[in-house]
Amino acid sequence: MPSLDARGVASLLREYAQRTALRGGNPYRAKAYSRAADSLAALAVPLDVLVAEDRLTEIPGVGDAIADIVTKLHKTGNHPSLEKLRKEIPAGVLEMLAVPGLRPEKVLRLYKDLGIGSLSELEAAAKDDRIKKAKGLGAALQTKILQNLAIAKSGEGRLHLHRAAALLAHAEDSIRKSRPELKRVTIAGDFRRGCELVGDLAIVAEAAKPDKTSTPSADGLQIRVSDRKHFGAALLFATGSAAHIEQLQALAAEKGMRFEADGLHKGRTLIAGEEADIYQALGLPFIDPELREGRGEVELALKSKLPKLVTDKDLRGILHCHTDASDGTETLHTMAKATRQRGFEYFGVADHSKSAHYAGGLSVAEIAQQHREADRLNQRFGKDFRILKGIESDILADGSLDYDDDVLERFDFVVASIHGRFKLDRKAQTQRLLRAISDPHTTMIGHMTGRQLQRRPGYEIDVEKVLRACAKHDVVVEINAHPWRLDLDWRWHQAAIDFGCMLTINPDAHSIPELDHMHWGVEMARKGGVPADRVLNAMTLPEITRYLRQKRRSPARAA
Repeated sequence: MPSLDARGVASLLREYAQRTALRGGNPYRAKAYSRAADSLAALAVPLDVLVAEDRLTEIPGVGDAIADIVTKLHKTGNHPSLEKLRKEIPAGVLEMLAVPGLRPEKVLRLYKDLGIGSLSELEAAAKDDRIKKAKGLGAALQTKILQNLAIAKSGEGRLHLHRAAALLAHAEDSIRKSRPELKRVTIAGDFRRGCELVGDLAIVAEAAKPDKTSTPSADGLQIRVSDRKHFGAALLFATGSAAHIEQLQALAAEKGMRFEADGLHKGRTLIAGEEADIYQALGLPFIDPELREGRGEVELALKSKLPKLVTDKDLRGILHCHTDASDGTETLHTMAKATRQRGFEYFGVADHSKSAHYAGGLSVAEIAQQHREADRLNQRFGKDFRILKGIESDILADGSLDYDDDVLERFDFVVASIHGRFKLDRKAQTQRLLRAISDPHTTMIGHMTGRQLQRRPGYEIDVEKVLRACAKHDVVVEINAHPWRLDLDWRWHQAAIDFGCMLTINPDAHSIPELDHMHWGVEMARKGGVPADRVLNAMTLPEITRYLRQKRRSPARAA
């Protein structure tokens, strides 16, 4: 039997991970296999080379034990342990593991107790009310399954943005080391467009002569090699989206030109081969990759109305972060110090409030203690950096915040967020948010829809009505930068801007490394067409201090 390539081994290793999860025991083992499978699918160097040179442990997530498994799968297409696991559970049962919230032990019970052996059978059983009647399963699980089946189908084969970033960075580095003749090694695809979930791992590179044998693969990493003359067009096509490319092709046709994967042509003449030159020849300014979704960006470009998108460098401070006073891992001092070391001017602490018992929410006494600590640290930091005193106040079921007014008035800012009662109907959930927004102490709404990508859908709300209320009451809309959230969805950002909302890019950081989630929030804001002047934390320290002070005193807030 011929040896398996990286994608073939990745597929088997992913199956190994799923069957290991169903077997039970150490859950981290299954996760380790799954992460290694993702890394193999994005491999830029032929697997047989790494095996022959004993370099498998260079792959992210592959240690000695997994390297042995990979080697055996590569050489034989099988593994004794995998064969043993296959005898226990039919292949169709593995499909059900893709449903968010459906843990392996529940999948096993669905199979053993109800005979459900595939995703389609699961959907049929849920719709027929068979699951809620089963002992140990119940109505709540059935409801969750029905809600999350769509997520399982839509997210298949796609990676969170930060995970795709790590795989693509490794692939890019591997290409540069293994193929030094290639220049301008550039990441393209969904990732370059800033998509919140990435299914198209693509890299474009320049060579003296194009590689005729290099063709895009059906899955895994796609590497396109072009010569210098046609590099820009290859990058544009590899970046997409398909709708954007189609609109460029239509515009080219209107102008008597032809836009193809090897460049922009007029007759037999190549008019342009670089990205910027292609746009210019079409009468367009350069369109940032994040905007290339075929959602009106070409029309805006023709009218010279493209926004100047916010960048990482525009952000002057960080808001909505947690410390070990609630459910974070670091002290206020270490979080603030790490923020300062990253070049920011302020750190907005916003630990959980008293209703969040599960997250160590702060009592009134603990708030006073944290504020004394912030005052002491601010004296030490001096005038160039400041800790802003905030709180992430839970929005209760009736829409009220969970501290009395006299407590809320002590904060520089208040992030009002929903952390429970997700199942309220659309009208009730919307009214809940509207009341919180009308509270004069609310500075911003945190993770407005409560979604967690590939884990759970957002709760049902009238987003437009909520955004209009935020604009009316001068409440800032959060773009939560945690890669599992990225909420508010970028598709609503333009509406928020049109209604008159300010936005803020917040990391929701619970540790020092999570401060760097800010970048993913910037990517979402760029994708949503957000300029820096509509981002709260693009303000300097004096500006945001003045803004927050005026906001707290404004009589219009209570109107």
